[in-house]
Amino acid sequence: MNDFVKNELEKNRLYFEEQLRSFCSCKPDAIPERLWQSMTYSLLAGGKRLRPVLCLQAAESVGGIREKVLSMAIALEMVHTASLIHDDLPAMDNDSLRRGKPTNHIIFGDALAILAGDALLAWAFQYPLSKLSEEGFLSSSIIHALSVFAEAIGPFGICGGQVLDTDPESFEPSPLFVKKIALQKTAILIKSAVVTGAILGGASSKQISAFENYGNHLGLAFQIVDDILDVTSTAEELGKTPGKDAKQEKTTFVTQFGIEESRKMALQESEEAAAVISSIGKNTEFFQELALSLAERSR
Repeated sequence: MNDFVKNELEKNRLYFEEQLRSFCSCKPDAIPERLWQSMTYSLLAGGKRLRPVLCLQAAESVGGIREKVLSMAIALEMVHTASLIHDDLPAMDNDSLRRGKPTNHIIFGDALAILAGDALLAWAFQYPLSKLSEEGFLSSSIIHALSVFAEAIGPFGICGGQVLDTDPESFEPSPLFVKKIALQKTAILIKSAVVTGAILGGASSKQISAFENYGNHLGLAFQIVDDILDVTSTAEELGKTPGKDAKQEKTTFVTQFGIEESRKMALQESEEAAAVISSIGKNTEFFQELALSLAERSR
């Protein structure tokens, strides 16, 4: 990863982290204390903050102002965090480590973890809806962005992808099945991040279409590398339990294609992401270089 991408990622990550902490420092009176503790425990547990940063960067790249789309970035992190809380539950992946810390249900119990995830999912719509209106966005832009966001979360997105990933009866004996899972479970929220940022930043139809394709390719590359790291990395390196996919006999890119072929596939998806975003011209260097550097990531 070159210095430009590192600096841009870190700049917006630090900005987002500061704003998220400020957001979490003010508990609304109506939210029960224990529910708030569970929600913010996972929200503030760290991580790459890739999705909110992509949203902020996409908005800026098409001429928008990052401060105006902050609520959308926070909403993306709420949904991502909720998906991790639910993913780690005993009924799902039954994991005890996330982002280097005990998972939510280990600290707060299954019931509160489920409710914290549900609360984050609901608030992820309520919060940006009110804030974006205050920022003066047109209703049409807000509806467009939140429609894209909703698609990424429900049966067409994360929920559907999780079923494909965890339900044996949904298994399809095809090499394309693992790609189908990755597109729904991982890529769609990454696509949502760049597309919602682009919409709220004032992007043209051509730019939005390019970001849609970019998000799909970037998300696939991200998931392929994630599958590789699950086999090749330690818990300390990942911040989560490695090897769990193999233990649960899950279908992954590595189980379907092997490590070396998976690496080639990740590189191909990265290159396609870089190519498609370069087609819209200026202010895309960050997105091109980020895509090309994905194959190098170690966590």
